[in-house]
Amino acid sequence: MNVTEMLEINGMRLELRRIAGQPDLAPIVFLHEGLGSVALWTQRGLDWPQAVCAATGRAGIVYSRRGYGNSAPVPGVRGSGRLQPDYMHGEAWEVLPALLQALDISRPVLLGHSDGATIALLHASRHPVSACIAMAPHVLVEDIAVQAITEARTAFESGGLRDRLARYHADVDAAFWQWNDIWLSDAFRRFDIREECSRITTPLLLIQGLDDEYGTMRQLDEIARVAPHARQLRLAACGHSPQRDQPGQTVEAITDFLKTVS
Repeated sequence: MNVTEMLEINGMRLELRRIAGQPDLAPIVFLHEGLGSVALWTQRGLDWPQAVCAATGRAGIVYSRRGYGNSAPVPGVRGSGRLQPDYMHGEAWEVLPALLQALDISRPVLLGHSDGATIALLHASRHPVSACIAMAPHVLVEDIAVQAITEARTAFESGGLRDRLARYHADVDAAFWQWNDIWLSDAFRRFDIREECSRITTPLLLIQGLDDEYGTMRQLDEIARVAPHARQLRLAACGHSPQRDQPGQTVEAITDFLKTVS
């Protein structure tokens, strides 16, 4: 059951869900995609965080970043509150450490998707973690992502995307535009975290669909080049969301990967 609570972090209220698990194992912290939230992890009748926690025996923490789900809104997302090109750095190096401290978690397993995967990589490059799992990460901006996000803007303005997302966000317009505007800005085209990835020494699992509409396999290639210890899973018949397109294979890979992680 998706029962959530509100936790105040750095002066903002964040929506949080806890999943029970074995106390002697590092808990999994789930980091959502650019338009995600606590609720969006559960789709097509599958509570995916619960499935991962059940398979691995680990507790889970699922939260919505500011401006998403039922977390505190971001005022003026198209003006004074507009996200900056380093917004994922801030989440990884300021918000997430404060959240972990409030929850008394010292070395989590980070499991991120898309923007959340990038945040997981950035956090693991600077802070101690037990392991890092990055699904469809973005380490640099590719033309394919810009094209897909431009198409998402059209779908939001004149298609059915806004109505679909409104079920998962208290302020759907703010949630969408804070993500879409920064990704389509000229300044964000220079986004590049390959140097940060070179500092990751923790166990690392990379997962991406071969049909990912937001990125090519270059994303995994670039991470593997600077972090050669990373394990990889490249999924056929899978787009940008392995947890939705290939949930069974993804859970199985994560479970196997975490068998040797305490």
